[in-house]
Amino acid sequence: MNFAIPRERMVAEQLVRRGIRDARVLQVMGKVPRHLFVDEALAGRAYGDYPLPIGERQTISQPYMVALMTEALELVGHERVLEIGTGCGYQTAILAELCSKVFSIERIKGLADRAVRTLDSLGCYNVLARVGDGSLGWREEAPFDAILVTAAAPTVPHALVEQLAPKGRLVIPVGDVYSQELRKGVLGEAGMRWSDLGGCVFVKLIGDRGWPSE
Repeated sequence: MNFAIPRERMVAEQLVRRGIRDARVLQVMGKVPRHLFVDEALAGRAYGDYPLPIGERQTISQPYMVALMTEALELVGHERVLEIGTGCGYQTAILAELCSKVFSIERIKGLADRAVRTLDSLGCYNVLARVGDGSLGWREEAPFDAILVTAAAPTVPHALVEQLAPKGRLVIPVGDVYSQELRKGVLGEAGMRWSDLGGCVFVKLIGDRGWPSE
């Protein structure tokens, strides 16, 4: 199957029409082969306007949500980015094309291992991944210019705010288990300045500063 046409249609109909304007984000979303990050049986649906299961009760996010969260980070190319929730690695691959280095944490080893294999096959060598509690961040590698959380927290984990560089951006879904608000925070001299990017529904951020393990 030729996936170039569905990918182009995804960018035009799901991203541009909904207001995604960052040219670099649009270019990368039109380049990264999303179908390689899902099971082969789901490859034909990879560019649809919805999330898909990736195993372990986790999902690959809707393309628009990936683009919206990535655009909110305002990446220009030199940044060190922390990603909480590697999942299948698709969001990781998008970030890897847009910044200097990605540090990605996944709590489920099977997902992390599979994601790393896919990322390596695509030449995403500026990614450093590990298995751990993403709600605690990655203090040894801090500070980060941007932090992206791909799971919903009941409140913003203070550990992540502490690991931001000056003027750093944090994008995270916050709310209960049924619905959340996508929030963007920017670290200034007076502390975090927050704005809301809209409603969303993500799987839970499990960890010491998130939801308890199930």
